[in-house]
Amino acid sequence: MTTLAPPPAPTSEDGGAQRHRADPTAGGPLAVRARRLFTGAPEDPRWVRPALWAVLVLATVLYAWNLTSVTGNSFYDAAVYSGTKSWKAFFFGALDSGSFITVDKPPFALWVMGLSARLLGYGTWQLALPMVAVGVGSVGLLYRMVKRDFGPVAGTIAALALTLTPITVAITRDTNPDPVLVFLMLLGAAALMKAVRTGRAMPLVWSGVAIGFAFNTKMMQAYVVLPAFFLVYLWAARASLGRRIRNLLVATVALVVSSAWWMVVVDLIPASSRPYIGGSTDNTVWDLVIGYNGFGRIFGASASAGSQGNGASFGGEAGLYRMFNEIMGGQISWLIPFALVALVGGLVLRGRAPHTDTRRAALLLWGGWFVLHYLTFALAEGTFHPYYVTAMAPGIAALAGIGAVMLHRAFRAGSAVKWGWVLPSAVAGSTVWSVVLLQRVSGSGTVYTVAQVVAGVAGAAAVIGLLVGRFTRRQRLMGVAALAAVVALLAGPAAYAVSAANSTPNGTNPTAGPNTGGGMGGGGGTGGGQRPGGTSGGPGTGSENGSGSASASGSASGSAPSGSGEGQSAGQAQSDSARTDGGGGMGGGTQVSSAMITYLKKHQDGATWLVAVANDQTASSVILESGEPVISMGGWSGTDDAMTLAKLKSLVGAGTLHYIVISDSGQGSSNASNSEISTWVKKHGTAVSDYSGLYRLDTSDAG
Repeated sequence: MTTLAPPPAPTSEDGGAQRHRADPTAGGPLAVRARRLFTGAPEDPRWVRPALWAVLVLATVLYAWNLTSVTGNSFYDAAVYSGTKSWKAFFFGALDSGSFITVDKPPFALWVMGLSARLLGYGTWQLALPMVAVGVGSVGLLYRMVKRDFGPVAGTIAALALTLTPITVAITRDTNPDPVLVFLMLLGAAALMKAVRTGRAMPLVWSGVAIGFAFNTKMMQAYVVLPAFFLVYLWAARASLGRRIRNLLVATVALVVSSAWWMVVVDLIPASSRPYIGGSTDNTVWDLVIGYNGFGRIFGASASAGSQGNGASFGGEAGLYRMFNEIMGGQISWLIPFALVALVGGLVLRGRAPHTDTRRAALLLWGGWFVLHYLTFALAEGTFHPYYVTAMAPGIAALAGIGAVMLHRAFRAGSAVKWGWVLPSAVAGSTVWSVVLLQRVSGSGTVYTVAQVVAGVAGAAAVIGLLVGRFTRRQRLMGVAALAAVVALLAGPAAYAVSAANSTPNGTNPTAGPNTGGGMGGGGGTGGGQRPGGTSGGPGTGSENGSGSASASGSASGSAPSGSGEGQSAGQAQSDSARTDGGGGMGGGTQVSSAMITYLKKHQDGATWLVAVANDQTASSVILESGEPVISMGGWSGTDDAMTLAKLKSLVGAGTLHYIVISDSGQGSSNASNSEISTWVKKHGTAVSDYSGLYRLDTSDAG
């Protein structure tokens, strides 16, 4: 008679105790899936799924708190609004519904927000809701990836660290494209790791497709992780070398196609049949990719970036210390010391594993993600905003979760000489850095003072508890000390995150925590905003009553800021009643007031565009208040050659444009075309005496 041995007791990567559960297959597949949604996998400890749900609820609360007060970035908000009025503007990512010029980014994130606005109506929460969804989705996806290789403790810590990353909270409460970018990059990473584990080509192809969509969200920034992706698959995939190379070639084709399709389509369309490509120097998407959104960001060579081309205006001077300076430190650097120790320690611990070891592959992936982003952002000489580094947050958070588990296990079981000091030192170093960061802003509010005390006390207790527990062999004490270490390392980020969630964000340059003086963000917003049309009702309804003015804060159903796009600081944002055509180009120093907008709507006389102004900042503001298409003649900085004299004559002759705002002084013209236009308008147009710088042009003038 054969005797069957009892099945081995279930174990967990993180050492959590397992408990008996009911038959997981009882009730059929649908019931199983529904039950697992709330209880998790049968082999998981009972605390695992409730902990995940708690983290996801926390993320949702932080990202969505008082969502109707979020003004967003008016530059992108105007483009989304225009896309709800015109499918052509939607496809091209045009700033105005007349499709004169595009924004300076590809349109995928605008499509996401635009579909939400078309489905639910245009307003604050309708635009912000997709960002909250992808932000929470990124937290859940990171949890699943880290848990898959390192267990639920590592996954939970990683998810919590990402949730509480201050700059991630700030940017997810905004309408910039970065949350969509991060989510797509994480989808690519998840598919990559599946390809590594299976050796199959299709998951790698889907990884390339995800990064391609990320490219169509923020262009070259999506490619920062590609060297790590290629290295990890080539080194660790479970397939022969020849098959790995073949699969990489196939995936590269998928990457190129999914990245380039929109660019190729747009550039093949005759320039006369599409908008001007904002930010480019030759009206092509290719130039935008390589220049303004490519090497210009890294080397600072993008002249079209205008006066904000110097990254020091927003994130401090370029250099390896940038992530730790007064501006950036509180946004992203809290867990960097621990993540570095975790990366090195983890790779040493997996040093003798076979090349197909998935845990080492995961370490290489997250380590490469973090290091590549760090070097790119720290050394970038071009325009640099603090919120860019939210793309680095998943790498730091993953390494923190992985390191917490691997270093803790090595600390308990390893040699005192080799590993007895690593975890306590990592905790001590990170705690000290947290206290330093909080000391910088200790006078900014009680919450930061409390966080500093909590971090210091919990950190000291964690280090002492770890050492005492290690040498007295008290496992429970070491467990409590590890929990104290988590509290110490996350107290500071939590204080900044709560501050970000409880503040009206600066839609142009969102940051978390107190304003440290250089980031120009901080807890405050840009000020008031309004729905298109000037009221809290439907777009296009306000000015018909003659007021043309908007409420200072919009309504609960939705608001949008009047201000600026990516390159403008909070201090430069204009008020509702005085929008200045800043930057170079036509109209420098001229105001577009609510009264002028009322006048323009009353005398639009069937023209497609309400008015032509110098740049995107002014145009987006007027679009959002008036609900009408507005021409930005010079793009973001006012230096784009989007408007020429020949094109202006054509628009005036066709009756599609009657009004233009130029500078009365003639100053601010940054190129010959602008000067030529200003001279012609002043000679042939009729000045509107009540509004300085406003000229009327009729069909006869174009002759």
